[in-house]
Amino acid sequence: MKISVGSFVLTAAALVSAHYTFPDFIMNGQPTSDWQYVRETANHYSNGPVTDVTNEALRCYELDYSATAPATSVATVQAGSTVGFQANGAIYHPGYLAVYMSPATPAANSPNAGTGNTWFKIWQKLPTVDGSTLTSDTTDSTFTFTIPKDLPSGPYLIRGEQIALHVASTFGGAQFAILKVPQFYIGCAQVNVTNGGSGTPGPLVSIPGVYTGNEPGILINIYDLPSGFVYQPPGPTVWSG
Repeated sequence: MKISVGSFVLTAAALVSAHYTFPDFIMNGQPTSDWQYVRETANHYSNGPVTDVTNEALRCYELDYSATAPATSVATVQAGSTVGFQANGAIYHPGYLAVYMSPATPAANSPNAGTGNTWFKIWQKLPTVDGSTLTSDTTDSTFTFTIPKDLPSGPYLIRGEQIALHVASTFGGAQFAILKVPQFYIGCAQVNVTNGGSGTPGPLVSIPGVYTGNEPGILINIYDLPSGFVYQPPGPTVWSG
């Protein structure tokens, strides 16, 4: 079958518009400038997702692993304050939202920050079970959460993640299979946390490493759920301080 150039361009444009990035950090109730405090991601033009849970891109999806972090500013936020992420459009696909944090050594803008077994989950939002279908609000463009009040002060990465589940019934892998597998949309903000406490965050995980891709909350057909289905969020439990 022959596909015209015009049809290809329209299809590509539709794919871009259906995908998204998280370029804006929300603090003091307002979104900041694009990529001001969020490490610019490799999909900043394409909006395409990460599909391989073993790939280093699952961590923060940096445009350049050595240059992006030091080129990004560091926000100062207080423990116990509400912050968030804003997408460059609606979070169009139904799925699961989660936020992880990692202490950042030696600083939040260090390329080596978060590369170990240092990540812990501080927030999540589960999709809704509606009969035999899994849904979520696909009109929202923001999500906000609270930095745990007992979190010790210091430099951190805050990693926002949405796992889009609209075509998640096949095990993920190569980027060319993005139309058939779970899709991960990611943004990492660089922050210094002040007025913190003396809590011990955990359980700790590495990213990549936190998911196998076979979890029931990742590998799923959201349009044909069994009776009595309960969504099982992937990854560690939430640490709320």
